[in-house]
Amino acid sequence: MIGRIFAFPRVRLTTLPTPMERASRLGGELGIELFVKRDDVMELALGGNKVRKLEFIMGDALSQGSDVVITTGAYHSNHARLTAAAARKLGLDVYLVLTPPRRPVVNGNLLLDRLFGAGVLMAKDRDEAKRLVEDLEKKLRKEGRRPYVIPGGGASPHGVLGYVLAALEIAQQLHEMNKRARYIVHATGSGTTQAGLVLGAKLLGLDVEVVGISVGAPADRVRERVAELANKASDLLGAKVRVKPEEVTVFDNYTYGGYAEITREVVEVMELAARSEGLVLDPVYTAKALAGLIDLVNRGYIEKGSVVVFIHTGGTPIPFQYSKEVVQYLTK
Repeated sequence: MIGRIFAFPRVRLTTLPTPMERASRLGGELGIELFVKRDDVMELALGGNKVRKLEFIMGDALSQGSDVVITTGAYHSNHARLTAAAARKLGLDVYLVLTPPRRPVVNGNLLLDRLFGAGVLMAKDRDEAKRLVEDLEKKLRKEGRRPYVIPGGGASPHGVLGYVLAALEIAQQLHEMNKRARYIVHATGSGTTQAGLVLGAKLLGLDVEVVGISVGAPADRVRERVAELANKASDLLGAKVRVKPEEVTVFDNYTYGGYAEITREVVEVMELAARSEGLVLDPVYTAKALAGLIDLVNRGYIEKGSVVVFIHTGGTPIPFQYSKEVVQYLTK
């Protein structure tokens, strides 16, 4: 059934598989076998999990004859940066409608958006962003253009396919190492990554728990969104697999004050990853996900001795965008 994914239009934006690294020092401290899936090391514009999604999303856009893409995200959006890069690589025009939280500092991702020449529109909130996207789409169609609107975070059934394929990739890499993961842990926001991993695990018959660490939204809302996206992708594949919200594992107690809030605890985890494993995490997504993983081990939810895969979903430019906030909490 999972083989049907290869029949969908797809553009190659990076070299796969991405590395699977053993994090022996950090894992040893925690008492687990920890592996890091390095989805932060991709060729396209500093990489990240959105690249996998965009391979299928952009494939669908090109198959429909689109010549311009429109998407939304926060000021610091990884998805916006990678959408802009992918569009330019494929010869498409691109518009980004960006929203708070935090300040629109022209650094990090926002600097790269400008470098790629994306049309950047600033909205005061998501409602205004939705109106701006609708108005822009209508305007472009009147001009004879063929716009393709991508939901924020790549949260579409085609986007989910990228991480269905990633589930297969992870299973193959672990098999080659003669390892079987008990948990896959990652940051969950739009729910697309988790939807793909959960659906992929079901299609492959894997006995693994996909643990999403919410970066802002309440767990119940994320579970509903993950299940909805997974089921839509299952329908797209012609599979009979269904995902229920209660089957989706999400923890929402590691947001440290809310989405994009940066605290001392978050920066401490960034330091820990950098100084124990040479990993660069960001304060909005990956550091909070690793904080969740560490606490779940300490609380006994993740058993000692377990094989755990942490997906590094990228976000390399974000620490630069929020360097002032990060620097104030660095220990030395």
